[in-house]
Amino acid sequence: MQKKTVSLVLGSGGARGYAHIGVIEVLEEAGYEIRSISGSSMGALVGGLYAAGKLQDYKAWVLTLDIFDVLKLIDFSFATTGVIKGDRVFDILEQLVGKDVKIENLPIDFTAVATNIDTQKEIWFQEGDLLTAIRASIAIPTVFTPVTAQNQLLVDGGILNPLPTVPLLSDNNDLLIAVNLNGEKRADKKFMKQTHQEERIQDKLREFLQKNFFEEKEQGEMNYFTIVSKTIETMQNLITRYELAAHQPDIVIDIPKNLCGFYEFHEAEKIIAYGREVAKQKLAEYQKLESFEK
Repeated sequence: MQKKTVSLVLGSGGARGYAHIGVIEVLEEAGYEIRSISGSSMGALVGGLYAAGKLQDYKAWVLTLDIFDVLKLIDFSFATTGVIKGDRVFDILEQLVGKDVKIENLPIDFTAVATNIDTQKEIWFQEGDLLTAIRASIAIPTVFTPVTAQNQLLVDGGILNPLPTVPLLSDNNDLLIAVNLNGEKRADKKFMKQTHQEERIQDKLREFLQKNFFEEKEQGEMNYFTIVSKTIETMQNLITRYELAAHQPDIVIDIPKNLCGFYEFHEAEKIIAYGREVAKQKLAEYQKLESFEK
């Protein structure tokens, strides 16, 4: 039987983007053929690496990261446009992917979405340097320094389009599947459990961030990263609702907002596993409905 072909939309949402890895694995295992991908922010990163055939290498690396490894990857910027440069992360990605990989030469059609902050418009990278496109798409304002490309100042694609379905609407594939990282349903408690040691490490991370990024003055006051992440998530949640209402995919895989914190990039194993579980459930529901309609 011929494989069903898929256009895959991968949304933005910080560390929850690891769930995209689990979703892609399940789609492949179920016999679907992913022919095109569009992504914003972490969706662009995961989608771009998959299109380049390097997703499993990336997965192997992120599964080794603990919270201290994540902290070592933070390279502070002295620029006023962002507190983190991101060079250390992209040095590793370059080792995984290679230099001068062009989007137009990838075996899978790929679109990375970024935001031009001068014109306030979406920018679609469908050709040119892959890592530049990914870097522009994940440049969270005030956190990562913006990217200058094509004579434009670019930041996170999720600012204007956290779930970019439009680049794939003209595809001639069997299914349009979207992975929304801003789902309202709350994650099962078994995925939220932390050991005492993990809680202590989280406390250390919070202390570190507070010390370096506008220390909290009063008990309970949000720090810099928390305010930025919650602001972005609030905005993305609203835009995602409009996007899904305007362009309804065949399958929407929702990843709950409470699955993990925006910056918990040391939780790859848990998040990937959740992506796998939800993808299996959604595919089973779709296949059951499809069988019933026949």
